Amino acid sequence: MLYAPQIGDSIDSLDTPSMIVDLDLMESNMSKLFSQLLPTGVSLRPHLKTTKSATLAQKMVAAGAKGGCVAKLSEAEVMCRLGFTDVLITCEVVGAAKVGRLVELFQEYQGVRIVVDSEEGAGAIDAAMGVSGVEGRIATLIDLDVGLHRTGVQAGEPALKLARYVAGLKHLNIIGVQGYEGHLQHVHGLEERKRQCLASMEILTQTAEALRKDGHDIQVVTTGGTGTAEFCVTVPGITEVQPGSFLFMDTDYRNAIGPHKYAQSLTILSTVISKQGPNIITIDAGLKSLTTDSGFAECKTPGYTYGVLGDEHGSLSWEDGKAKELKIGDRVEMIPSHIDPTINLHDVYYAHRNGVIEEIWGVDARGKVQ
Repeated sequence: MLYAPQIGDSIDSLDTPSMIVDLDLMESNMSKLFSQLLPTGVSLRPHLKTTKSATLAQKMVAAGAKGGCVAKLSEAEVMCRLGFTDVLITCEVVGAAKVGRLVELFQEYQGVRIVVDSEEGAGAIDAAMGVSGVEGRIATLIDLDVGLHRTGVQAGEPALKLARYVAGLKHLNIIGVQGYEGHLQHVHGLEERKRQCLASMEILTQTAEALRKDGHDIQVVTTGGTGTAEFCVTVPGITEVQPGSFLFMDTDYRNAIGPHKYAQSLTILSTVISKQGPNIITIDAGLKSLTTDSGFAECKTPGYTYGVLGDEHGSLSWEDGKAKELKIGDRVEMIPSHIDPTINLHDVYYAHRNGVIEEIWGVDARGKVQ
């Protein structure tokens, strides 16, 4: 009999490592964020680089979101072909192969939006659109550097110069500006994070207004993430925010914004496979199941310390009297330290309520990094 988990099965029947989602906690996270932000009138365009799932994208739209974001063109290809077509690609589309794929995608799905931060990048897309004979103009946002120094044109004259160039192209239509303050998402302390965020928002909104005065029809001003969206929506001129990690959370965000803001709704179910001493065991979740770029994962049950033992293995250790002794065959839930790349390691979500599998979702855009 082939291993094939089904809706209605207990999570106790799952092989490990498995990625499981507590639906009550996930739905609570969604309700908290949406009920706080939607009444402000600012649109929510959740970032799907976290979930990589068209099903979850549709769930968030049903709750009130307006479309979604993806980081990469290949993610947009997957989402569009699964029926989720209102997508903003938040990273620049650069290179002949990628530009060619963008043109093909736009020919089929007109709802795709892009960002540009250079004349070279914008010009190459426009030229490829012209050669293809595609009709219509692709909705384009000027990507602005608001302090992350990763992508984005500088504010002031460089942004004005780029916008004038793009406005002269036949196949790109400027609809707005994007400014992502990614460097502030994990700043500890609410007031300090808020202070720095509002300074970045001032750069963004002032640039949007300067572009309007220069004759550009700036309708969209998009920004924000899980750590800053609540501040962004208070700024006049911001029209859209892009939180993503709030749905599942991780230890990095928890440590920055506090343990009570959103719940840890996603965990990696793992099995104890070996005992290595009186207070240390080995589990079957290593580097191929849990990422370490934001520190080590944590056991959902307090008292254990996780360590990496290689690609397939991790360890859990504990002090006498501080935690229950784990035995071979026991199962534990591990909380990821960085949710996005952890999800990208897995094929399937098993969504449960009270331990019974209620839904099974594919990680549709797993490995889509182009």
